[in-house]
Amino acid sequence: MIVPVTKANEEAWAELSLALWPEVAKEELLKERALGNLVNEFLYLYNDEAVAFISLSLRFDYVEGTNTSPVAYLEGIYVKPEYRKKGIARALMEFTKEWALVKGCKELASDCELENKTSEAFHKKIGFKEANRLICFTMELKKTIWRKIDENCSKNI
Repeated sequence: MIVPVTKANEEAWAELSLALWPEVAKEELLKERALGNLVNEFLYLYNDEAVAFISLSLRFDYVEGTNTSPVAYLEGIYVKPEYRKKGIARALMEFTKEWALVKGCKELASDCELENKTSEAFHKKIGFKEANRLICFTMELKKTIWRKIDENCSKNI
């Protein structure tokens, strides 16, 4: 049975989320929910035990490889190892497709890290087609640089 995450079951959801995203603190997940973010979270219950979750969103900005807006986005899906290969992920994805259609979406998108071959295989197995591969770049900005720029701008005014 698939149920929305509520205050009553969000601890179970947080534990499953940490299994998928161990770099995120549990407190941060719960804080984001309390702030009204992470509102499209669902649990899969088996004999009243939360054994899987799916995290969904609606994206209104451009989503790589899509042509419409909004786009339903699979942010994350996780099934406890001992419950895998039982059709739970497939049931969650069928739920997701229905959810997306109800929300007015014509497309569903997702992503995974380039080196995450397990996730890549899962996406392809459930019907996703690869849209693109990209490498993201970041640069740390140091406040000292901005102070110098700000000083120079102030002198020129």
